Amino acid sequence: MRALLPILAILLMLQGCAGAVMVGAVGGAMMVNDERSFSTQLEDTNADFQISSALAAHDDLKNQTNITGVAMNGNVLMIGQAPNSMLRDKAINTIQALKLGGKIHNQIRIGNPTSFTTRSNDTWITTKVKSRMLNDNDLDITRIKVITENGEVFLLGIVDREQAELATEIARHTAGVRKVIKVFDTPSS
Repeated sequence: MRALLPILAILLMLQGCAGAVMVGAVGGAMMVNDERSFSTQLEDTNADFQISSALAAHDDLKNQTNITGVAMNGNVLMIGQAPNSMLRDKAINTIQALKLGGKIHNQIRIGNPTSFTTRSNDTWITTKVKSRMLNDNDLDITRIKVITENGEVFLLGIVDREQAELATEIARHTAGVRKVIKVFDTPSS
């Protein structure tokens, strides 16, 4: 309850804008429920920006690949497509050079970058998975990040085994999902 007081105070200051109140409430609830410390959440957000900037700094990676990275609890999930192993390795080496501290999960596939249609379909799959998770009262969706890349659903977060299995089953049985890849951490005691 004490963690909610600062959020409620901020919401009261934003009383004129319903959209800001809604975003603040949802974002605040997610931050409160997140197993990561506030500083780790900020570090992960900063790492996301560093990853995007580092990849964009290389014209060949920017123009010939479709690669992104997502930081979660100090670790990085690298996803997307590169036309050859040389560019895939360059992307991984670029992120390793940032020395973010955690493990890098390399899920970059060798192949042509996906089309706009495929990326739009991936967004739709992510929406469907999140909606199905939200409708399951036994699952705490605020602790799980869902990312879809070329029909593969990646699940990230800090959850116990039961929550991880429930999230995996929901994703696995969602239309359009080709494969589910778990990148979960377990909560520290």
